[in-house]
Amino acid sequence: MYAVLSDMPKIDVIALQTRIETMLPSLNEYQRRRYLATEAKTIGHGGINLVSQLSNTTRKTITKGIKELNNPNQTHPQIGKSRKKGGGRKTIQNKQPNILNTLQEIVEPHTKGDPMHPLLWTNKSLRNLSKGLKEQGYTICYRVVGEMLKNLGYGLQANKKTLTVEPSHPDRDGQFEYINKQTIKAITKGNPVLSVDAKKKENLGNFKNNGQTYQPHKSPVEVLDHDFSLKELGKATPYGVYDVFRDRGFVNVGLSAETGVFAVESLRRWWYAEGILEYADASEIVLMCDCGGSNGYRSRLWKFELSKFANEIGRSVRVLHFPPGTSKWNKIEHRLFSFISKNWQGRSLVSAAVVVSLIGATRTEKGLCVRCVLDESLYEKGLEVSEADFSSINITFDDFHGEWNYTISPNTQKTA
Repeated sequence: MYAVLSDMPKIDVIALQTRIETMLPSLNEYQRRRYLATEAKTIGHGGINLVSQLSNTTRKTITKGIKELNNPNQTHPQIGKSRKKGGGRKTIQNKQPNILNTLQEIVEPHTKGDPMHPLLWTNKSLRNLSKGLKEQGYTICYRVVGEMLKNLGYGLQANKKTLTVEPSHPDRDGQFEYINKQTIKAITKGNPVLSVDAKKKENLGNFKNNGQTYQPHKSPVEVLDHDFSLKELGKATPYGVYDVFRDRGFVNVGLSAETGVFAVESLRRWWYAEGILEYADASEIVLMCDCGGSNGYRSRLWKFELSKFANEIGRSVRVLHFPPGTSKWNKIEHRLFSFISKNWQGRSLVSAAVVVSLIGATRTEKGLCVRCVLDESLYEKGLEVSEADFSSINITFDDFHGEWNYTISPNTQKTA
C-alpha cells in the first residue's frame, strides 16, 4: 500500500493509523505537530513519509515538530494557546495601522471630512463601509468590517422616539406624580380608574396587516397591493376604555368621525355594560387621557359631553390629562392596544365584524379580558359649544394645573 514500507522495519501500520485517527481530533495545532513528530521518530527511517501519508499532513509540518522535539531550549505556547506569542496571521490593524481610525471617522454620527462624500448619503451597511474604506486605499472584506465595528463598540441600532418638537413642560414629572397620587386615592375609595384613548383608524378591506401568521409553506394570504381606503367600507376607529386595576378592556368600534361625542359615548357604553355593575357604589369616575384628540384638555365639546354624562349617571367625572408629548405613557397603549395589535397581526380587517371579533378575542395569560361592541352611529364633525352651554358645566379646576386636572359634577341645570 505504501512505497516506503519495503525499506522500513516491520511495523503495525493499521495500529498506527488507528492511533492517529483517534488522537488528532482532540489535539490543537501545536499538539498535533508534536504527536506526529513523536510517531515519526519512533519509526525511524521512512517514518516522516509514512506518518505524513496516514495523517494527511505535510512533511514540512512533521519535520518542524521533530526539530522542536530535538531542541532542548524550545519554548512552549501558553496554556490554552496553539501558538507561541506573536505567532499566527497578523491582524488587519497591524497590516494597515490607520484603518480603525478611518472606519470610525466614516461611521461616527457626525462624519468629518468632505460633506459631499457619497457614503454620507447611503445606508451604513457592512458592504458600503467596506467600499468606503477601499476608496481610501485600504484592502478589507466586509466581514472583517463587522468585527472591527464590534471592537469599536458599534452595533445595529434602530431609531428611538425620544426627542420632542418642543421642550418638555417643566411640570411634566410633577403631573405624572400628581396623577399617580390621585389614582391611588380613587382606588382606595372604590372608584374606577380608567385609561381612555382612541386607537389609530384602521382601513376596512382586504389590506395588508403587519405581522405574520402560520400558513402552508409558500402560500401567503393574498391582499390588495395598495393601502388606499375603500369608500364603500370606510375606516374603523376603536375607542378603548381600560380599567387599570381590574385589567379589563372595553372597546367601542366607531365607523364615523372621532369626535368628543364619540369619545363620551364610548364611556357611556362601558358604564351601562360593565361599570354600573362593578362600581354601583362609586362616587366618581376617574379618567386618565391624553392632552389632544377627541378627549383633549382644550376641547369644549369633550367637557360639555362629559357634563351631560355626569348628569345622566348622577356621579362626578374626574379627568387627569397626561402632559403634552407623553401620550405613550397612557396605560391603555401598552396594556390594551398593544395586545390587540398582536392578536390581529397578519390578519386582514376585511369588515367591521372581523374587527369586533378580533378585538373581543384578545386575551393574555395575566388575565386581560376585552369586550368589544360596534357603534354604527354617525358623529358630526365641527360641532361647537355655545358660551351658554359651556357655562352650564359644573366644573371644578384643581389647584395644580387646573387645565389638566378637573372634576365635572352633575347639576340640575338643563343642557341643550
